[in-house]
Amino acid sequence: MNLDPSRIQRDIDDLSPDLREIAARIHANPELRFEEHRAAAWLAEAVEKRGIQVERGLAGMPTSLRARIGRGGGPHLAILAEYDALPEIGHACGHNLIAAGALGAFLALARQKDAVTGTIDLVGTPAEEGGGGKIRLLEAGAFEGVDAAMMFHPFDRDLLAHDTLASAWLELQFRGKPSHAALAPWDGNSALTACLDTFRLIDGQRVHFRDGVRVHGFIKNGGRAVNIIPELAVAEFSVRALDTEELARVRAIVERCARGAAMASGAELTLVDQGGYKNMVNNRKMARRFGEHLRALGRSPIEMDPAVGTGSTDMGDVSHALPAIHPWIAICGKGETTCHQHAFAERAASPAGQDSMLIAAKAMAMTCADLLLDPELRQGVREEFAQRKAGASAR
Repeated sequence: MNLDPSRIQRDIDDLSPDLREIAARIHANPELRFEEHRAAAWLAEAVEKRGIQVERGLAGMPTSLRARIGRGGGPHLAILAEYDALPEIGHACGHNLIAAGALGAFLALARQKDAVTGTIDLVGTPAEEGGGGKIRLLEAGAFEGVDAAMMFHPFDRDLLAHDTLASAWLELQFRGKPSHAALAPWDGNSALTACLDTFRLIDGQRVHFRDGVRVHGFIKNGGRAVNIIPELAVAEFSVRALDTEELARVRAIVERCARGAAMASGAELTLVDQGGYKNMVNNRKMARRFGEHLRALGRSPIEMDPAVGTGSTDMGDVSHALPAIHPWIAICGKGETTCHQHAFAERAASPAGQDSMLIAAKAMAMTCADLLLDPELRQGVREEFAQRKAGASAR
């Protein structure tokens, strides 16, 4: 008995009512990073009711999960699901669709599990929005032995291998000396002034940033009363660049600005490293095969689009450890809205958004089938990954 790729589209169409319902339910019940208890439970229940065992709590994260099908003895593939939401604007990154699409691809292949020569995992990865759940899974060995991994992300256009940025998050804590702001302002050292000067100094350095660099921050604590010189001020910054080398250079600039501002105000600075993500290295061989299936399903993807920006994802860290893809799939009209906007959250709940999710599920499942059945494709994927890794090591 051999895997039959021609069944995949029909099976996902058959599963579509359940997949649409799960996508809608997750959207209507947004949960922040590491708190995605309902979303993880709904995915697990959808798998278990089809007779497939689910592992929970991988890497010490209660909202992570893994389900597995296959007979072994062949390629080991992973389909990744994200399901965390954003503060205040919910699923404005469309992770509800990512989750349901990954589930759909996995369940379609699971209908032929006895014919799968190899292994296919559905991996639920918490906390993509700043928590780095995939990094924790990598460190815990959850991807050991996996030959290739894939997921998709909603967007306003179809892109097969768009870059993402390496990133780092820093918390800057400034501590000064309080005093009465009217009675004796000369007796205080303002932590807030040091914090604000940091923003100004960073802005003055932007002329020295390479194309693609992004530095942005906000003040978490700027004081507690208007008549007290602020003793404590706290800012959080995200630093991003096209690769880890440029990221390190720009991060050093940001840290110098903070130290200079603290010195000018007589404040003490504490830098807290809050982690970050590596840039995405898309496996072009695998992405192009995904694109072939996308075109057969009536879409017109391009490989990259330099006209649009990009963000960061912990899928980048996965892509440095094994061959991986992170294609972007349109859930709205080009330029109509984009990630982290209220209108994008609305599109992530729309029938059109769910239609795109189903198309992505089909393309992922068929790409998995190709990797299982086509040794030449697998060899090409492995060789490309090895060449890119060797090139990165040589730099």
